Amino acid sequence: MDGDFRTEFTRNPASLKHRPALVLNADYRPLSYYPLSLWPWQEAVKAAWLDRVDIVAEYDDIVRSPSTEIRIPSVVVLKDYVKPQKRVAFTRFNLFLRDEFRCQYCGARGELTFDHVVPRATGGVTSWQNVVAACSPCNLKKGSKPLHRTGLSLRKPPRQPGAEELRNMGRKFPPGYLHDSWMDFLYWDAELQA
Repeated sequence: MDGDFRTEFTRNPASLKHRPALVLNADYRPLSYYPLSLWPWQEAVKAAWLDRVDIVAEYDDIVRSPSTEIRIPSVVVLKDYVKPQKRVAFTRFNLFLRDEFRCQYCGARGELTFDHVVPRATGGVTSWQNVVAACSPCNLKKGSKPLHRTGLSLRKPPRQPGAEELRNMGRKFPPGYLHDSWMDFLYWDAELQA
């Protein structure tokens, strides 16, 4: 039987590849929602072996070494609390997340770029307060003209988001795959509907 397992694993090495572990901070909240804080199963097993995490949920799959066997962790909790960052980095990804992956002129989703509300050609700066997500047609229509001369209007004024606001925004965009064992940990602190 041991030979059968080894042969099966060799023939299908991807069988254990897709068993990510949800990583929770010591307060049982995900380190991040978008992208969701996940580790490959190998990292989760290593962290458990080094006593850096507690395993709170497991997959049915087992991995073996010559001296040990362990069920693959599906949810792990860090033993030491990691303080969340207060400062939000000004990145393209965070900008798109702030704007909910929508063009701030027409509301379209899809391929986005970013646009300077006050064009750089007229002194506009690259900052949270002057850059918005825009689809290509709106960006081309606006060009380097002032907003009031284009017929376009902003859905909401650009501003710097807070770290907690951006984390909460990430909850609106769950990944394509959510294991059942993760659900209680992803939404336990969400506000309930009355």
